Amino acid sequence: MAGVLRALDAARFGAARTLDLRSSLPTAADAVARAEPWLREHQVAKAGEVLIITGRGHGSPDGIPVVREAIRRLLTTLRRKGVVETVEEHTPGSFAVTLATVRRLIEAPRRSRVAAVEPPPTDPAQLDGLAAETRAGLRRLAERALDSLGAPRGESYVRDEMVRQYALLAGAVSGLRRGATDREVRLRDLIADAIEAYDDER
Repeated sequence: MAGVLRALDAARFGAARTLDLRSSLPTAADAVARAEPWLREHQVAKAGEVLIITGRGHGSPDGIPVVREAIRRLLTTLRRKGVVETVEEHTPGSFAVTLATVRRLIEAPRRSRVAAVEPPPTDPAQLDGLAAETRAGLRRLAERALDSLGAPRGESYVRDEMVRQYALLAGAVSGLRRGATDREVRLRDLIADAIEAYDDER
């Protein structure tokens, strides 16, 4: 029966969309450190649905599933941050996770009560190292986002929104194990996807 279930999981998720935390027996902290960038990278890649295998914790001290609980907490946090859309207990030792869209990632802080009390970004200097094409894309995205809120398009609003969008999207590509140039190219892809999502609703 276990072999049949593994075969079904392989057909549904495939090796590329499965993170096996059980085999390496990581600590809870190590498991979280592996899982978060992996989830963010798969969100960027539009993987859709992924599988995280934590195990049931039978080998843990006192049989307490510390890795499983740490991953459960991480998934709850990433839902608030707009990385994860839904989570279901696939088996007693795994989670099936549907990743959120890029637009959900961008808009999640606006829906958060915590984010509502945070000061707006005020340091546009962090955009200076980006290519002109990337900054232009961020400007278009910022304008779409402000328009969707009915907010003014004054330069200070646009600049602040550009920085906010950059901070969100840069976090989504920071875990990619590639060079800085590849990350900026992927960042531009994310910006284009987000602009398209706004335009589709017009």
